[in-house]
Amino acid sequence: MTKEWILFFSFMAAAGALGTILTVYDKIAAKVIKRRRVPEAVLVTVGVCGGALPMYLVMQLIRHKTRKPKFAKGFPVIILVQALVLLAVRIWAFKG
Repeated sequence: MTKEWILFFSFMAAAGALGTILTVYDKIAAKVIKRRRVPEAVLVTVGVCGGALPMYLVMQLIRHKTRKPKFAKGFPVIILVQALVLLAVRIWAFKG
């Protein structure tokens, strides 16, 4: 595995961890501590930057934002696009 792929997967892992932490914090802030919540734009941005899959799984697990179309339908679309882009890059990278 090249350095570029290691860097890429490290970035994806970091985005996933950050997204998971923000999602759980937002759930706690909404239900338990009644504190300032994480803006939806931040959650979507982290999802687009690579955290969509772990965020979506955590949202389903803790039942957070599952009724909002932006998250219920948008995150699966983001995950699909990210998977297709990753597949296309992998095919292109190993073509030559």
